[in-house]
Amino acid sequence: MENFNRLNDLYFKKLLGDKKRKNLTLSFLNGVLNKDDKNYFTDISFLDKDNEPLTLDGKLSKLDIRADLNDGTQVNIEVQVCPFKLMAERSLYYWSKMYSEQLEKGAEYKKLKKAIAINLLAFDYLEDEQDWHNIYNLLNVKSHKKLTDHIEIHFLELPKFTLKDMRKIRVSEAWLAYFSGKYSKEELEEIAMTTPAIKEAVEFEDTFLQDKIERRAYEQREKAIRDYYSYMSAFKEEGLQQGLEQGLQQGLQQGLQQGMQKGLYQQAIQTAKNMLKDKVDIKLISKYTNLSVEEIKKINEE
Repeated sequence: MENFNRLNDLYFKKLLGDKKRKNLTLSFLNGVLNKDDKNYFTDISFLDKDNEPLTLDGKLSKLDIRADLNDGTQVNIEVQVCPFKLMAERSLYYWSKMYSEQLEKGAEYKKLKKAIAINLLAFDYLEDEQDWHNIYNLLNVKSHKKLTDHIEIHFLELPKFTLKDMRKIRVSEAWLAYFSGKYSKEELEEIAMTTPAIKEAVEFEDTFLQDKIERRAYEQREKAIRDYYSYMSAFKEEGLQQGLEQGLQQGLQQGLQQGMQKGLYQQAIQTAKNMLKDKVDIKLISKYTNLSVEEIKKINEE
């Protein structure tokens, strides 16, 4: 399928979030985390990904993949297609929940295990960084010594990724090449010669697309994203216009802010209505529109 989006949340979870293909998930994780033969993760257990939030205005927090590794390490993988300015705060929030939920009441802190957050982004986020893979830890601002290895947050930015030498490709590069969509099936076949997991991923992709039900669900997800971008653009223009008009009377800065807020909120409502018509899951609508589940249910009832 031309222009197939491998970051589509439904496809991504089917590929790397299914225990039947946990060998692919382990390949991805070991590659991204740069594990060698001595400390290679050998097993993974997938956990429930829907967690009731502690804050965020009651919105449901949802991770694409949440799992335990064989040494007790906690890991989550989140895919973000739509640009999101507060990605660092969002990732830290998810990481903190994952870390704190390890302990039951009265349990000892020594039972806590390392927690790793991996963010696979379809947009440029870290403006001051040139590399496509950046890792953050908790460090002393003077000595740069690490306080603990329990926190580790990764950002993988696909637009910055370019494969330099296909003959010396690393596993992490092979996976980024696959998800980037920049490389043809022929090039992926060449990459698969050094990374067999990519060959299996391509084969699963073909099977996925031949399933009419799965493909229909995939297309609905893609339509929801296209509608989101379309309405964001339209209402942004409308919001700016309203802001300019109000700015003539109340002051340009205040008017622009009010117009943008009103326009974007109306856009979110319209997007939610369209997605409801397409029978998209309410939790997914909340994720793309930033409306609360309660607001969306009220729109559905009306």
